[in-house]
Amino acid sequence: MSREGLISVQRLSEIKSLLAERGLRPRKRFGQNFLHDQNLLRKLVDDANVCQGDLVLEIGPGTGTLTETLLDRGADVIACELDEGLADLIESRLGDRVQLIRGDCLGRSRMLSPQIVDALQGRPFRLIANLPYQIASPLMVELLLNHPTCGGQWITIQNEVADRLLAEPGTSQWGPLGIIVQWAGEVTKLANLPASCFWPEPSVSSAMVAIRSRALPADIDPSAFARFVTQLFTTRRKQLGGVLGRDIVQQAGIDPTWRCERLSVAELVTLFQKESSRPSDPGF
Repeated sequence: MSREGLISVQRLSEIKSLLAERGLRPRKRFGQNFLHDQNLLRKLVDDANVCQGDLVLEIGPGTGTLTETLLDRGADVIACELDEGLADLIESRLGDRVQLIRGDCLGRSRMLSPQIVDALQGRPFRLIANLPYQIASPLMVELLLNHPTCGGQWITIQNEVADRLLAEPGTSQWGPLGIIVQWAGEVTKLANLPASCFWPEPSVSSAMVAIRSRALPADIDPSAFARFVTQLFTTRRKQLGGVLGRDIVQQAGIDPTWRCERLSVAELVTLFQKESSRPSDPGF
């Protein structure tokens, strides 16, 4: 299909028709809720500032609604689809205009699949996707920590997850996910999405967010910092001095009677650096 022949953003009636023609239906086990609001789809692509020749990774293209919007902007799209029926639909509808990868986007140890890594070829790229809810958190973290060529992520996710990404210290939603993402990126909420924007309508509310990647400091191992924060928050109700030792906590300029849930990202980084400088692992 030529660019000139590309149809406009798919409406709900067309999404239903495309599926019905192939005997397909949304599969709950794959988290399939198709975003059909044309204005919101364009808002996502506009905020990502997609231009001719940009490389975009899309996870869960479904019937190709967002895919076609990206192609219409001139993007080179790598689309990863787990559902074989939908992968067949994408292949027949878009052919070689999109690089289609069949299978799970995350492989062993929740790392980006080797097929996607090979397809990216080390080029700068962005993730733009209506993400299946169950893979959103591990995928966000994987791209931020282990793929420096990813310039950012423009995604739809559960509103609850978006709130965790934007949480502040001292709140109940402040935890490892938000800390890791805020350390490695700049998070902006672009829109709240009512259930009516999707078909079938999900039982939870959704949000559209942008995560612009930061350049990570060379002297900090991103995965080690993530493990430190995750482990520390398993003791979130305990005083830091009792978990890590008063000396280490005081060396970081932090009151040892505090709990980890009140620490800022900067304070957690300082604490991690002090903890990492110990002669031996305290095994907290």
